[in-house]
Amino acid sequence: MTDNFYSKVYRKKTLKRIYKKYKLLGKDAKLNYISFMNIRVILTFLLFIILFFKSKGYIYVPLITILFYFAFENILDYKIKKRASRLNYQAIFYFQVLVLSLESGRTLRSAIELTSQNIDNEISEEFKKTLHEVDLGKSLTNALEDMKERIPSEEINTVLLNITQSTIFGNNIIESLNNQIEYLRDKKLLNIRARINKMPLKISIVSVFFIIPIIMLLVLGPVIIEFILTK
Repeated sequence: MTDNFYSKVYRKKTLKRIYKKYKLLGKDAKLNYISFMNIRVILTFLLFIILFFKSKGYIYVPLITILFYFAFENILDYKIKKRASRLNYQAIFYFQVLVLSLESGRTLRSAIELTSQNIDNEISEEFKKTLHEVDLGKSLTNALEDMKERIPSEEINTVLLNITQSTIFGNNIIESLNNQIEYLRDKKLLNIRARINKMPLKISIVSVFFIIPIIMLLVLGPVIIEFILTK
């Protein structure tokens, strides 16, 4: 009944898009997706009221409120991006341990269960949810497919896809995982290099706004003081 009510208030396409994004947030989702949309509407309305009564507010308030309404969704995109980066960092170690568990002769499910019990991080919690769905009657393949909808990282979703395909077609899971782990390492290294390459630009920006004015003040300070004293 609640879903029917909100489907009349909001567009179904919008509801579906926000719902998908909220699934990707994982534990970062402090509110449900309906609450998020309600807050966005309320804040947009308050912004409209505040700006409307400003000087000539009626001229620019429609544009600003529309921009605010659509830009507000970027909060979700930013959190999703941060979570994807965090999961990618955790994934290398998790899948390395998973490979060791598989090499010991365990089945895929028991290897995932053992790995998740011994690693305490966010990606481990996602695999625990997957195993819980299997306990409720889902096949491991379907549960891993559903897990992809909760993971915002394309790299990790590729690993999950390779695991499910290896399970279906009987390919070597260990070899596939090792290849994906190597790819994740290379991607991490490229990200680190990209950050290092950006550092000189960031330092130069800091220099322009903070260091150079201080130097100018030190150089011109005596001249300014002498000018004030002689005036």
